[in-house]
Amino acid sequence: MDSRFTALNSLIMEENMDVFRGAVLIAATAALGLNAGLFYGFSCSVMVSLRGVDDRTFVTVMQKINRDIQNGWFFVSFIGSLLFTTLALVLFVGRSGSILLPVGVGLAFYVLSMAITIRVNIPMNIRLDRADPVQMGELTLRKAREGFEAPWFRANTGRALASTGGFLALCWALVQFSG
Repeated sequence: MDSRFTALNSLIMEENMDVFRGAVLIAATAALGLNAGLFYGFSCSVMVSLRGVDDRTFVTVMQKINRDIQNGWFFVSFIGSLLFTTLALVLFVGRSGSILLPVGVGLAFYVLSMAITIRVNIPMNIRLDRADPVQMGELTLRKAREGFEAPWFRANTGRALASTGGFLALCWALVQFSG
């Protein structure tokens, strides 16, 4: 009787772990999807719309966006993507390689996206934030914009593609997990 109870207990624990693994994988996928969508939205909407505004408006709006995005909701998805995907990777070690591989690929793509953000976009945001669009002349504003807009857009498109690749890899991991 004791060995049957132990076997049943092990089965229940393993089923609970599978539920936990699945929940973590869903959270990682959702968080990474939110980041991919945010970066995509900037590439195909926000930056496209800002092309048509004058330099002072461009600098002012980008400064406001870059300040306002620093909030708890963004932090949850930006850091949550890294934490949940890393946790998913750890939880699937020793399990099915058909799940572990896409989770690892998803994490690698997201780390690339974070690296672009930290090494390119954030320093550019900080430099642009130092500009005072109220006090600056038109030529100085134009130079601030020219030094920011195209390089920031390219970097953002890179992180959008990397995040999307990570999201798709995690979607594939979910398909493998549910199959």
